[in-house]
Amino acid sequence: MDDRPTDFFTRTSRSALARSDVATGTMMGFPCLRVAGGFFASCDRRSGDLIVKLPRERVQELIEAGVGSPFAPAGRTFREWVLVSDRDETLWVDLIDEARVFVAKEP
Repeated sequence: MDDRPTDFFTRTSRSALARSDVATGTMMGFPCLRVAGGFFASCDRRSGDLIVKLPRERVQELIEAGVGSPFAPAGRTFREWVLVSDRDETLWVDLIDEARVFVAKEP
């Protein structure tokens, strides 16, 4: 059972962190994962929700499917980021890996 809001993110990030090219950090005060110098996954430290960076089209697809919602801190929508609140371990592991691949390929 998770005691802190970020515990689920910590657990589902283990496979990404096993990779030598992935590091931890913070983004806007949230714990995050980085690859190739870029952020690709984070977790809202208050709610524990997953935040991942994906292509705009993929973000829109996840929103339309009801899997995610727009990530809009302070009212500004980040079009390449999606927020996922459902605690589905398989989904989170897959999205974290998808985000890692996307960010690692960015110029």
